[in-house]
Amino acid sequence: MSLTVLVDYESGNLHSAEKAFQRMAQETGAGEVIVSSRPEDVARADRVVLPGDGAFPACRRALVAREGLYEAITEAATTRARPFLGICIGMQMLATRGLEYVETPGFDWIGGEVTRIEPEIVPGAAHLKVPHMGWNDLVIDRPHPVLDGIATGDHAYFVHSYQVRTADPAHLLAHVDYAGPITAIIGRDTIIGTQFHPEKSSATGLRIIANFLKWAP
Repeated sequence: MSLTVLVDYESGNLHSAEKAFQRMAQETGAGEVIVSSRPEDVARADRVVLPGDGAFPACRRALVAREGLYEAITEAATTRARPFLGICIGMQMLATRGLEYVETPGFDWIGGEVTRIEPEIVPGAAHLKVPHMGWNDLVIDRPHPVLDGIATGDHAYFVHSYQVRTADPAHLLAHVDYAGPITAIIGRDTIIGTQFHPEKSSATGLRIIANFLKWAP
């Protein structure tokens, strides 16, 4: 039976994500979904999901503080090429570095850096608030199996103050407009990340979760 592991490193409330992934796994026949902080569970996973809420440096520290967990995630995602999904800060950590509070190294799986959203420097956009919070319309930049059935104009739910700026435009899969383009989805090979929370994004998010659970690169 296929196993999907949602990584628990105490950096976010996993309850809603767990329920959404379990629901879609049941509906699609995608096997078992568990939440775990055990490296051995990640090592045997067929798919790995890395959520994250809060600040980039704190999430990065919390992850590497758990002995063997980061190494197991890296082995699964990059050596064994298991499908990997990063959510919110879990997506941001895929980049080369984060610039929130202090410069912090990321995984460097998808080249780029994580920078603050700055609507105040855009003419006519000073009224827009940071964090970027609420529903926004996706603009699909490149097709991807996890985006099957997702179209430009579909809504997703965002809560963030920083965004990934990819070094290679080919790794930008979707964006939204908030005083200019804001990165929504990045990906390469068997790795994909969403800045928004799919488990909180209604039909759009559930479709993305279902697609990820069926994805067989």
